[in-house]
Formats: sequence, C-alpha cells, structure tokens
Amino acid sequence: MTAVASRELVAGRELDEPWTMRANCLGMADALFCEAKDQREARKVCADCPVRLDCLVEALDNRIEWGIWGGMTERERRSLLRSRADVSSWRQELADKEV
Repeated sequence: MTAVASRELVAGRELDEPWTMRANCLGMADALFCEAKDQREARKVCADCPVRLDCLVEALDNRIEWGIWGGMTERERRSLLRSRADVSSWRQELADKEV
C-alpha cells in the first residue's frame, strides 16, 4: 500500500501520519490478498475501518488490481471503474456517499 500523509483531526488531535497506519488491516496484508471464495470473509475487516474511504480511493485512483481495498474486491472495483470511466477523482466522487 502506498499512503500519503494526511492532516486530520481524530479524537480532537491532529494527525500527521499515513492513513495506512490507522487501518484495521495493518500487519495483515496476506489475509487481504486471498482467493475469490475467501474474499467475503476478508472484507469483514473493512466494515468498521476508520480509513476505509482513503483505502478505496487509493485503489480506485491508482487502478490497483489485486486484493481487498476499502471493502471492495478487485472484481467489484473493476466493474465500478468500467461503469464510471468519467470519474477523475474518486475522493471527490465518494466524499458525500457511504461506501
């Protein structure tokens, strides 16, 4: 995963660290790069992740093809990218929507 340091307020304090350091999946990358039948289970890690949007945006903007990112499988992301080829910034597109 690549990560851009972000400044944001979490619990009243400013953080200046990559979003990946706050991800539920920190340290368990292998579990998120599994075969199709195991992906449903792996996606549960993303359900209450505090940086789920950041993760999904990373995968969509950078066309990452493998693994679970932001709660979506590679198949789901490919489908979304095909159906919305006009989107230039997924962060902007998803900011007001629940993913």
